[in-house]
Amino acid sequence: MSHIPIELQLSTLPSNPGVYQFYDSDDKMLYVGKAKDLKKRVASYFNKKHEHGKTRVMVKKISRIKHIVVPTESDALLLENNLIKKYRPRYNVLLKDDKSYPWICIKNERFPRIFPTRKLVKDGSEYYGPYTSMKTVRTLLDLIKSVYPLRTCNYDLSQDKIDAEKYKVCLEYHLGNCRAPCEGMQTAENYHAQIEDIRQIIKGNFKSSLHYFKAQMKYLASQMQFEEAQRMKEKIEVLENYQAKSTIVNPKINNVDVFTIVSDESHAYVNFLQLSHGSIVRSHTLEIKKKLDETDQHLLSLAILEIRERFNSQSRELYLPFEIAIFPDLKITVPKLGDKRKILDLSERNAKFYRQERFKQIKIIDPDRHTNRIMAQMKKDLRLQEEPRHIECFDNSNIQGSNPVAACVVFKNGKPAKKEYRHFNIKTVDGPDDFASMEEVVFRRYKRLVAEGEPLPQLIVIDGGKGQLSSALKSLDILGLRRKIAIIGIAKRLEEIYFPEDPIPLYLDKKSESLKIIQQLRNEAHRFGITFHRNKRSKAAINSELQSIEGIGDKTAEELLKSFKSVKRIKEASIETLAKAIGISKAKKIYETFH
Repeated sequence: MSHIPIELQLSTLPSNPGVYQFYDSDDKMLYVGKAKDLKKRVASYFNKKHEHGKTRVMVKKISRIKHIVVPTESDALLLENNLIKKYRPRYNVLLKDDKSYPWICIKNERFPRIFPTRKLVKDGSEYYGPYTSMKTVRTLLDLIKSVYPLRTCNYDLSQDKIDAEKYKVCLEYHLGNCRAPCEGMQTAENYHAQIEDIRQIIKGNFKSSLHYFKAQMKYLASQMQFEEAQRMKEKIEVLENYQAKSTIVNPKINNVDVFTIVSDESHAYVNFLQLSHGSIVRSHTLEIKKKLDETDQHLLSLAILEIRERFNSQSRELYLPFEIAIFPDLKITVPKLGDKRKILDLSERNAKFYRQERFKQIKIIDPDRHTNRIMAQMKKDLRLQEEPRHIECFDNSNIQGSNPVAACVVFKNGKPAKKEYRHFNIKTVDGPDDFASMEEVVFRRYKRLVAEGEPLPQLIVIDGGKGQLSSALKSLDILGLRRKIAIIGIAKRLEEIYFPEDPIPLYLDKKSESLKIIQQLRNEAHRFGITFHRNKRSKAAINSELQSIEGIGDKTAEELLKSFKSVKRIKEASIETLAKAIGISKAKKIYETFH
């Protein structure tokens, strides 16, 4: 079928919901996708110009299109997820996770043991989880064991063996951690009542346990058994303390799954919170590497399906940041206010924290990936044609019009390249004229780079608003570089970013990495320029102090500073020492002036 032209294959596609598969000329599956309307969605790959380079490459490779029609879009999502897992196509995101997660097991026994495990055995035992960390499991089990005395031995506690007095109490009984069902000191009914309360605690419902212990405490106190009543009070405190820590906002919110997504150019991070009786019983963040220009809606749909399946979630309600109409059998809520919104914000914060942690790890483990991600993000944020691997930033420095200078700093791959920084003395401008100064230094910088055949930057950043940007543009026009180098201006007050011929500035998110790099460039240019300017001013001040002496000109002043390094040393020098540098007659004049 691969010899049939793509146009013909497109024309025969139905307009129904379904799944499409792209194959290359070797009949290897490239991509699986779902669609509400197969004909429209598949045709869109061939009708529009794709910004994403990988999408363009994939489209060129498509030789055959296969499709499967299904009744609804939600069926399409399920089928798409199954096909991705089965065939692992090159251009699909893979929601894989190699970890085996811990569970809490309530063993199928006459007196059930409760313990953590990573293996699920089909022997009628109950398994709760999976949990995202063993720490959570241990905390929960420690809580249960501090409140309920449970057996830890693996004896077969059948009634016959207990009646035959086969077992003797162990140290756990003497420590008060077990009530010795092995010697018939605790009935199976009493033990199972404890297990039922524990099931509720694992599910996040503490009501039954708290009610029982409070009733016991009152009864024991009324019977003057104050030590026993105190023990009950301690158990109540343990439960209430744990409940207070795990309750987030509203105890009425029960059996809900919360999902949020945070994404950038290359990755998406989906956070999942599971709520039961107002408590978060599970939290997990899934990292997804983008392969094509997948939307947040599509990635979140796939992640919801995968995570709910992985954690065996039975919740019938989802809190989401936006509508997804693919799950008809579930209640979707997009919270705007109140406790529900707080939970959604908490989930998003978890996703952002996870993303930040990953960035820090990647920066250490794989600095190239970190750089590539930032460059891709800057290209997108600043609407550039290519990644700004080489950026140059200009800043003018003059105080009350004296000693006007300019600085040019260079960043390569988002980091300062200090050896390539340049200072400029303003030559053609009289007085404090920032616009004319900017025009001069930009012209001089790029005239020289072009003449010497040096590589040009992908981006120029001008410290200043529209006026400075227009001045720099004049120089690029004269040099014929206007559309060859991207150029922006950054105004200090509100961090507005100006583009040529666009009167409306761009405002980047204050936390955006693109803005941070531009601010770093601007601050570095300012620091570098100010340092040069101060040196020049102090040198000028020293020169003027020496030149005020009759018979001492520029040349003599320079020779003195070369030899003595500072005016202080010149003042302290003897006539003989001064004479060695500039001759006896000038040495006398200087010595007499300062003494």
